[in-house]
Amino acid sequence: MGKFIVEPHFRLQEWVAEEKGYFRAEGLDYEFRELIRSTAGQHHNKGASGAFQSIEKGREADVSCACHWTVAVAASNGHARLYADAYSVAPAGIFVPADSPIRTPEDLAGVPISVGFQSGSHYSTIQALEQYLPRDKINLTFEDGMLFRRLELLIEGKSRAAALFSGPYYLVEQLGFRKVIDTTFMIAAMINGEPDPEDIRRYFRALKRAQRDIDLRPELYTHYYKNEFPERWHAMMDTRRWGPGERIVFEPYSRQAYEQSFDWIARHEIFAEGRMGSGDYDKATVSFS
Repeated sequence: MGKFIVEPHFRLQEWVAEEKGYFRAEGLDYEFRELIRSTAGQHHNKGASGAFQSIEKGREADVSCACHWTVAVAASNGHARLYADAYSVAPAGIFVPADSPIRTPEDLAGVPISVGFQSGSHYSTIQALEQYLPRDKINLTFEDGMLFRRLELLIEGKSRAAALFSGPYYLVEQLGFRKVIDTTFMIAAMINGEPDPEDIRRYFRALKRAQRDIDLRPELYTHYYKNEFPERWHAMMDTRRWGPGERIVFEPYSRQAYEQSFDWIARHEIFAEGRMGSGDYDKATVSFS
């Protein structure tokens, strides 16, 4: 069996665990593979093809992540297995320029909001805004939905509103853009292929140690965001002002959470008919606890 592939996922934990030697301390025979690269950020440049499509094509890492809605559907279609022993929560929101007349969620009626197709920003934007607006007034645009592209268009004044999470969320907040509504969402881990279950345990034990470090002194680790941003953004980034971002919760992603999310996706017809899979929790998930 080859080395266990660790892929950073636009969060701090993998970087902390790598630099502090937590993976090695757990005895994990691994390769740290930067599939998200700061020079171009190509991992997030999916355009109208989003997180689900990237899972369909196959991912290189033994464990990777995406929003829990997409992972649930992908796992139900047999593309991966949802790891049920933990999940994470990523800060997210819909941002507008500081001088925008948009002040409230109701002001977003009919306004194009840039999101990633069948990605966390897609689902979470609907969930947040349907409290305020009828579905036909929620105007999502996917054309420039890739994460760094929608960040770029917002900063350049070419986008009226964009849904952003984690690092880009903190950057626009730092630059004075206004958050109209919070859209924080859950992320699920998924297992690709047939890695050794003990390697999965080692990997998550290392992340748990890293999570404690981040909880205790987040300001010591926010500089790791620069590892995953395209270099053209670095000069404007003051990561000392940023928050800890995505937080891993070492609690089960339950049957109830899976079934409620799956039902929500089906009712909102985000996937074409026949593309949802069976929705069977037992077949779609795996636990190594």
